[in-house]
Amino acid sequence: MGTRSSKRKNIAQILDNEAKSAIDRITDLPDAVLHHILFLLPIKCVAQMSILSKRWKFLWSTFPDLDFTTLNPFEISSKNLKFMNYDKHRNHPLDTAQMDFITQVFSIRDKHSDIRILCFRARLSFSRLNSLIRSAIRHNVKELDIEVTTSVTTDDYFNFPRCVIGSESLRVLKLKSGFRLPPSSIMRDGFQSLHTLSLSLVILYNQPNLSDLFSESSFPLLKKLHLDMCFGLKYLHVGCRGLEDLSLEKCFQLQGLDISCAKLAKMRVTSCFDAYSKKSWVRINAPKLEHLFWQFNAVSDTTIFEPSNFLREAYVGLFMLNRANGMGKVQSVNGFLSGLSHAGSLILESQTFEILSNNNFYIQPFCNLKSLELHTGFKKSNVQGLACLFRSSPTLHTLILKITNDRKIERKQWNRDLWDMSSTEEEQYWESQIPTLMSFLQHLRLVKIHGFLDCENEVTLAKFLLKHGKALEEMILCAGDCNDRDTLRRQKIRSQMMGFSSACSNAKVAFK
Repeated sequence: MGTRSSKRKNIAQILDNEAKSAIDRITDLPDAVLHHILFLLPIKCVAQMSILSKRWKFLWSTFPDLDFTTLNPFEISSKNLKFMNYDKHRNHPLDTAQMDFITQVFSIRDKHSDIRILCFRARLSFSRLNSLIRSAIRHNVKELDIEVTTSVTTDDYFNFPRCVIGSESLRVLKLKSGFRLPPSSIMRDGFQSLHTLSLSLVILYNQPNLSDLFSESSFPLLKKLHLDMCFGLKYLHVGCRGLEDLSLEKCFQLQGLDISCAKLAKMRVTSCFDAYSKKSWVRINAPKLEHLFWQFNAVSDTTIFEPSNFLREAYVGLFMLNRANGMGKVQSVNGFLSGLSHAGSLILESQTFEILSNNNFYIQPFCNLKSLELHTGFKKSNVQGLACLFRSSPTLHTLILKITNDRKIERKQWNRDLWDMSSTEEEQYWESQIPTLMSFLQHLRLVKIHGFLDCENEVTLAKFLLKHGKALEEMILCAGDCNDRDTLRRQKIRSQMMGFSSACSNAKVAFK
């Protein structure tokens, strides 16, 4: 019978043998498989594994996916800071440590090994940035994802690394910093192999020729383009024939946008356009557009939007500074909505719906619209806007209203009894609209109202849809916030609503 210490030794020996056998099985895998496995680990762990054997050292020196964003600078010991030649007026020591590590990785790299991905976030100098990028280009890097800030206190910006422009291997380029682009004549000579481009914090002041940079000749293979916070960008033309995904964000000074892309499927434009400009314009020609996200954008003076037969869903958020902007802005909204005439699903933000409600004009019918979601304060003035959209949605199946309960909006409570048969002015209005809403009422199946407070305009609309919705199957009313003292009144109103007549015998009313 062995002692306790001998048992521990035996167990340790068994575990050691199992560990060795496990390492051997992994080590025998092909390089490509091991590289894929290592990609799932933080790069610091991959570097530490290089000391295991010559094989693992080779795997590290040829590792193609260099994602330094997984580095945690705060793991650096405070004891090591004094050996870093730290000057508090220049570089932060943690930034210096990271960049030293990245530089060391490049120095030991096998000169014949290509880099698939290079990602890092750092504060560094112009020369060090260019040196790192040139090293990556020499290793035929395919994807560059870099976010940098200057390491010195200055109002200057980074010059765009020109070595990137002529790279034949680069497929994905993502740059975020205060970059200044070179002249358009230089930019147009490169990027022949680029598939994805993302530029953030780009400086475009006094460079009007760059407005039409994104053309077929400059980016023949570009499929995805993202521009964010492009300062000084006033006019932009995008005409890349192969582009499929376009995103513009926070281009506040934009006055003119011209999109002409035959294969564009997704477009996202957020917080763009100069709201004070008197000559802003939008032209969109994207015959295969499927998804549109247009949020918190100032209304342009003119809009030409060619409808897409492939449009599946659209989210629209437009705003005007005041109603004094004139009918030109209103017609521009009409032109924008006309471009959505084939949409299958449509969401309108509250400010867009207010523009429709305050300006009674004709909207081209949404011939394929099956789902409509409206964000609204549901004021009395919104009733005509609702009727306008209902008329323009002849085949609608699902109606969703999300009521924003603004305390500044006065809303009349429903205070009628079952025996009170008199019609209110609002009920009379809805009844008068029946001839123009026949198709809408024959197709509507589901109604869902969020923020339902049992106010008169809400109850009146629900009563009208139940009474005349011949295909209505379900109405779901989700209560908004209310005081406990209103509970009895709300219960009374709900019991009345359960007694409302319905055109469809199978219609169900549910309160949540």
